[in-house]
Amino acid sequence: MPANKLLSIVPMLLLAAVVGAAVPKPLDPVLVAPHMYELVFKNDKVRVHLDRVMVYLQSCAWLEDDGAGGKQMQLFKIGDAVWAPAETHGGTTADVVQECKILEIELL
Repeated sequence: MPANKLLSIVPMLLLAAVVGAAVPKPLDPVLVAPHMYELVFKNDKVRVHLDRVMVYLQSCAWLEDDGAGGKQMQLFKIGDAVWAPAETHGGTTADVVQECKILEIELL
């Protein structure tokens, strides 16, 4: 590859590296604030959530198994605020009808 072509690619590679490094990664609360959070259960397929308030930032819907072989629609409107007790998540993924954006505020 000619030197002038290589020199034209170098700035783009540097820019890509800087942008890639600047993209924020999700923070693990146990690592960020161990004085407030503790790991209660660890598994690659299940996550434990604390009691929390969930505020829906857009309307969304999904279908869940109702436990009797059928499906039940879960539907929320923009601005809905819902109390959600502590629970574990894992297993079957729900059928998303309309994607959700949710602000979850976990309580200690």
